[in-house]
Amino acid sequence: MKIIAGSSSPTLAKNLSKELKVGIADISIKRFPDGECYVKLNDKTNHAIIIQSTYPDENIIELFLLQDAVSRIASRIDVIIPYYGYGRQDKIFEDGEAISAEKMARLIEQDANSVIIVNPHKEHILNFFSIEAKICDGVPAIAEHFKGKVDAVIAPDKGALEMAKKASSIIGCDYNHFEKTRISSSEVTMEVKDMDVKGKKLLIIDDIISTGGTMAKAVEILRSQQAGEIYVACIHGLFIGNADERILKAGCKEIVATDTFETSYSKVSVAGEIAKLLKY
Repeated sequence: MKIIAGSSSPTLAKNLSKELKVGIADISIKRFPDGECYVKLNDKTNHAIIIQSTYPDENIIELFLLQDAVSRIASRIDVIIPYYGYGRQDKIFEDGEAISAEKMARLIEQDANSVIIVNPHKEHILNFFSIEAKICDGVPAIAEHFKGKVDAVIAPDKGALEMAKKASSIIGCDYNHFEKTRISSSEVTMEVKDMDVKGKKLLIIDDIISTGGTMAKAVEILRSQQAGEIYVACIHGLFIGNADERILKAGCKEIVATDTFETSYSKVSVAGEIAKLLKY
């Protein structure tokens, strides 16, 4: 058994290698002057665990080439997708649209025996796969990081409420969520109902931080309500543009993300949760 580490999450690959006590295969990945990807597997293995995200676009092609190279020598391939790019378009919203989440699944499963996705945008994405597909939840890892540090976990919206609830049960604290009320086509208000946050240490948790607008607004509101220390955490920290700066400037004490993406905020690893799902 060997771990095949793609370019997207090398630290996660190293962490999983330690968890499983499995070596990382020697591979060559390079880009030609025109941008095309070249992949060469320099090791032999009968069972390969590929780790590669499908974001941004160049990582998709790299994943497919890694799968192709491995499929020519291995009898079993498990694909770990730290971040499932193109997962937001999981149904047809308007006539004529492509369902990108489904198309990605169809392509990935061609050279895979199983797939593990870390916190996909929607759980029903697993139904697009005809092979064994599982979800790895990074919330427990984040919750363990914040044990003893916070008094309550807050979801920025109802969509993240279950994450907040799960994290709070592990930490052993209260949980709540922001409710959004649309005032006009351009104005939306946010508030935490039925909770006095004054002086409390709070954790705002979500699955993805992209532009950081919602998180920054949430921090500002909690600050205005005289909350104590405010922490922000997510599974997938994309931090597009100056998202992290916006959140910190709003009054956040610390940003914590997992190693699905590698940034200076990747302070928690999901390797242990992935390892639990790789039982042979």
